[in-house]
Amino acid sequence: MSNVVYVTAEWLKKLEDELTHLKDVSRVEVAERLKEAISFWDLSENAEYEEARNVQSQVEVRITELEATLKNVELIDETKKDSSKVNMWDNVTLESIESKEKIEYIIVGSTESDILSNPPKISNESAVGTAIMWKKKWATVKVKSDAWIKEYKILKIS
Repeated sequence: MSNVVYVTAEWLKKLEDELTHLKDVSRVEVAERLKEAISFWDLSENAEYEEARNVQSQVEVRITELEATLKNVELIDETKKDSSKVNMWDNVTLESIESKEKIEYIIVGSTESDILSNPPKISNESAVGTAIMWKKKWATVKVKSDAWIKEYKILKIS
């Protein structure tokens, strides 16, 4: 698996904005909560203090994750994209060889995936994403998971 994280310019801005908010707003809010909780003296049985420490930990973990992600982002130049093959941010329609069921996905970077969107946004690093990346229309691909192997035909790339 590659360290490169592919993102759209829009998603990059969201990540940068989240990081800025966490550093400039959330850290300050948590520090205030900690200061107030410490003023209650007995830290051994201080639920407010424990809660503030947990929130502080979550904020710091997310900051670390975002900083690591932002060090490895790559924007793909949409103007240099080969439209005859599956690329990042393409909308792809697949057909199951076995059941003939049609499935539609949008291929995105790992930080943008959202299986609940319509159509689902799947990571280029997922089993399906890995199998179809750079393949041409009408190609048959095998998607492998730990539990099964399925074959799909690429019907549409847009």
